[in-house]
Amino acid sequence: EKKIIAYHEAGHAVSGWFLENAHPLLKVSIIPRGVAALGYAQYLPKEKYIEREEEMLDRMCMTLAGRAAERIVFDKISTGAQNDLDHVTRVAYAMVSIFGMNEKVGNVSFYDMQNQNTFSKPFSEETARLIDDEARKIIEAQYLRAQNLLRDKRKELDALADLLLKKEVLFKDDLEALIG
Repeated sequence: EKKIIAYHEAGHAVSGWFLENAHPLLKVSIIPRGVAALGYAQYLPKEKYIEREEEMLDRMCMTLAGRAAERIVFDKISTGAQNDLDHVTRVAYAMVSIFGMNEKVGNVSFYDMQNQNTFSKPFSEETARLIDDEARKIIEAQYLRAQNLLRDKRKELDALADLLLKKEVLFKDDLEALIG
């Protein structure tokens, strides 16, 4: 279990290290924080008021890289990505249905309409299916992107997971020393 967690967190850290728009890594740990977080990667969020599409996609890729690392290394996945999946699902649906960042759905936002306490949706069943399909496509594309990145950086992934198993907590300086 500890090895799975080490690779999961190393996946986040390695992908975040090499993605241009990811938040800077401060610390990565495989020491559990309560029942929910078996390990964690802590980032320094950039102070920004708006986000570009490519920034959102890089963060989604980094978030899915924990599960991608599990798939690559063990050819299996665990329940450890539940919070990650919640996050990327919210972001993908927001991109499609709130921020107008999807060509098929278009420059529309259903944000205000979704918050009303009514019994009807502000869009058709066809549009609902389209939103679902497009959100899934975004998530799947970032999951595949994370896998490709980690396959290309497999040496760094293995080295970081091994160091995490030895030290349990790593900081930015450790990553710089290990992967440049």
